[in-house]
Amino acid sequence: MDEIDLAQEAVDNMREYYIESVRRHRPALPATGECFYCGNRLADGQRWCDAECRDDWERAQAGRGVRR
Repeated sequence: MDEIDLAQEAVDNMREYYIESVRRHRPALPATGECFYCGNRLADGQRWCDAECRDDWERAQAGRGVRR
């Protein structure tokens, strides 16, 4: 490995550390039986109908400046 590879590895490791740190400190949204985005009824333990609803909900929250 050369210096550039070592630097990139260090950056990657720091990024993963900070991502995991945020995940550990961010409370999970409770499953309510309804999709957080469209309101459709869901099976127990689900928070969104699918990835599209989840992504739309996250974009809407980011647009409002709301922290998840």
